[in-house]
Amino acid sequence: MHIVKSVEVFSVAKIMAMIHACLGLVAAPFFLLIGLMGSVLGERSGPVASIFGVGFAILMPFLYGLVGFITGLIGALLYNLFARWVGGIELELEMKPGITTAPYPLVPPQTPVA
Repeated sequence: MHIVKSVEVFSVAKIMAMIHACLGLVAAPFFLLIGLMGSVLGERSGPVASIFGVGFAILMPFLYGLVGFITGLIGALLYNLFARWVGGIELELEMKPGITTAPYPLVPPQTPVA
């Protein structure tokens, strides 16, 4: 059993920002569609609805990325705090069949004393 005692806060925040930015890219076409529908189906056909939809479609990956960064940052800080109190997440790891050693040393080599 291995225990994740802490995580590097900014690495989690960066990964969460990238994940949320990708989600923003997925959401962007829906905002484009809503903007187009608003401009076509609206009582007063003006460019405001389509500009609004296009603007949000362009901004969505950046806004989602920012929100992902902030929530990842807060989540990693809270994880580190709570892991100190309750011990962290326990992981059971299994070696792949046919692999007898880890691809990296599990114990760092001793540095020679000069």
